[in-house]
Amino acid sequence: MTELCARNISVHANTKALVEHASLSLRGGELVALLGANGAGKTTLLRAILGLIGLSAGVASLAGIDIRKLSSMERARQVSYLPQRRPLAWPNTVRDVVALGRFAHGAALGRLGKLDAQAVDAAIESCDLSSLADRQTDTLSGGELARVHVARAIAAAAPFLLADEPVAALDPRHQLGIIKLVREYVNDGGGALLVLHDVALAARFADRLIWMTGGRIVADGSPEETCTVQQMREVYGVRAKIRSDADGFDIRIIGAV
Repeated sequence: MTELCARNISVHANTKALVEHASLSLRGGELVALLGANGAGKTTLLRAILGLIGLSAGVASLAGIDIRKLSSMERARQVSYLPQRRPLAWPNTVRDVVALGRFAHGAALGRLGKLDAQAVDAAIESCDLSSLADRQTDTLSGGELARVHVARAIAAAAPFLLADEPVAALDPRHQLGIIKLVREYVNDGGGALLVLHDVALAARFADRLIWMTGGRIVADGSPEETCTVQQMREVYGVRAKIRSDADGFDIRIIGAV
């Protein structure tokens, strides 16, 4: 089975350690949530796994191959990446932006093959964007534009999806819709690693939770194993009450430590 791995990764900026000795793996059929306070190193770790920044130590690999040895097109066919900041160079229609997800497969604007067009249409529909498909992106709200970028990542149909805060700026209904969409992608065999700030949402839908603080991974396991009062205290510096049942996790913040 193809696996995306980070082994003992460290990333330093001058003398400051942004990520230190981080190891994780991602396989098809897994939804993994990466959790931690602001500045914990989550975004840096994602970018390091993708080979987008230099490593001070360790290696990131895809199917046993150092990911830095893959061309950008090879990497894009295997891993769809949704960064935290998603600037668009110029306004375009929603459909054309979603179609960018097919470029790694050789598609081009205005020349989508049948399979490419089907993937774009399915992504637009699944992200509740059908009524906006012909709108210019500079006329959309922040939440609508966030859904467009998620649709672009889904349209790529890569075996792995790495997304940095994919539900930021979304209302609760669309947050739930996007997470359910990623869950379906995983159930169909994809592997997803998502940076999330809503711990309860992560615990409800993810198979594993990876917790970071101070650039280090401090826990990696199922929600039942790792979503604890002590973990919330260590990672977020808060006192919390946690209750779980068949519907998921109820996490209430009582106050700061």
